[in-house]
Amino acid sequence: MVYKFYGWEQANVAPTNNEFEKIENPRALYDMLSEIWCAETCAPRMRHEWTKENKTLGQCSITAFLAQDIFGGEVYGIERAGGNFHCYNVIGDCVFDLTSEQFGDEKLCYENNPIQAREVHFKKEEKRLRYEYIKAELIKKL
Repeated sequence: MVYKFYGWEQANVAPTNNEFEKIENPRALYDMLSEIWCAETCAPRMRHEWTKENKTLGQCSITAFLAQDIFGGEVYGIERAGGNFHCYNVIGDCVFDLTSEQFGDEKLCYENNPIQAREVHFKKEEKRLRYEYIKAELIKKL
């Protein structure tokens, strides 16, 4: 299968968390999340734009921190207009962004970006709750 998210070709890292050992790699995680992402898991400020055709819209931080739970590594952020950060994952030499499709043809820079801390992102209760929801739904699927 051909994926469209950034780094899909090199996304061959295995889970480091035994709870998620059935998820072979980030592509398999993408497949499972494709059935979970919805308007309710989208960032509230973007919900009015969310569609099934653009399922990764507003899902970046909760998805990147979930991928970190599964595969380890770090979550980095690309600064966007308005001071928000678009989150993605880096594990050793493997860089992938499960939610990059939301930007269409826009090319993002995945170099020299700051590490993102879940404590900062999850200070927003709505974000923490969305993260807990997708994680619980993923566990149900397993």
